[in-house]
Amino acid sequence: MRLEKRHAVAPAAYVAAPVGAVVFTLLVCALLLRWAGAPVGRSYVLLLQGAFGSVFALTETLTRATPLILTGLCTAVAFRARLFNIGAEGQFYAGALACVAVGGLHGGTGFAAPAWLLFPLMMLAAALAGALLLLGPALLKTRLGVDEVVTTLLLNFIVLLLVSALLDGPMKDPLALGWPQSVTLQDGLELARLVPQTRLHTGLLWALALAVLLWLLLARTLPGFDLRATGANARAAAFAGVPVTRTLVWVALLSGALAGLAGAIEVAGRTGYVTLDMSPGYGYSGIVIAMLAGLHPLGVIAAGVFVAATLVGADSMGRALGVPTYIADVIVATSLLAVLVATLLTQYRVRWK
Repeated sequence: MRLEKRHAVAPAAYVAAPVGAVVFTLLVCALLLRWAGAPVGRSYVLLLQGAFGSVFALTETLTRATPLILTGLCTAVAFRARLFNIGAEGQFYAGALACVAVGGLHGGTGFAAPAWLLFPLMMLAAALAGALLLLGPALLKTRLGVDEVVTTLLLNFIVLLLVSALLDGPMKDPLALGWPQSVTLQDGLELARLVPQTRLHTGLLWALALAVLLWLLLARTLPGFDLRATGANARAAAFAGVPVTRTLVWVALLSGALAGLAGAIEVAGRTGYVTLDMSPGYGYSGIVIAMLAGLHPLGVIAAGVFVAATLVGADSMGRALGVPTYIADVIVATSLLAVLVATLLTQYRVRWK
């Protein structure tokens, strides 16, 4: 058996690949549900109802999808340039810390500035924190050839240890009764609610707008062409005159800024402060979402909603049927593997000797 490169791939194949992968995933997970003693049909119905069956369920899904879309965009833009950023989790927390550092109630007061000025400064600080955290690994890669997978992954643990130290030290909220959490944001810096009496906030609009802007950047601009050329073949792109080093640097800044914004939007839209467990792995989930989307910015929106719906719906299904909620992780992981195989088969055909 060998793989043979296809000379041409039909556009419909790129749509059929993720759809077929999701169907395959549901079939595989149906076996696990039967093994757990749960009715397959009712399990999937409850999963859909838990994710989309009511206004509350839909808003919870979209609330969970907001940071996932942003970290998915962070990973997608970096991977398109073959800058393998595994540090979105650390950049997420760096952005959250910067958000609270600028907009928090330090000493009971905070910075004396109007909300209309402080809010953009807070978001800018979060984006800069995430961007600068990825700039170091990008420079090490371009200047010294250091593997960015290792450096960005290790930075996640360094940032989490820093967060833990700050939440038990200078940024600890004195009103938190000993609980390790940061000071809260000042009044007027929270994101507005899209639906009253729910947790869905305008951060979703930020995520959707950034996805569209990133798609336009990649598809319609010269820097986007440089990015795609660098990702396709960096040596050939450099021979053709593409500034590969400069491209990787601005891609790193953009990718880290998106993850930092994800942390700030999560603080301003949902929590109001930073805790060590405020992210259930949003940065790592962004890798799954980017791969499910084929590294396409608009596909990241659909992939983010799919993953969020799986996580939220699995909670509802687990409470109703007594099924472990870890089935959501199995669904997400299996769908990723299935998409990778399906994408491979769209580009190569299997030949039997």
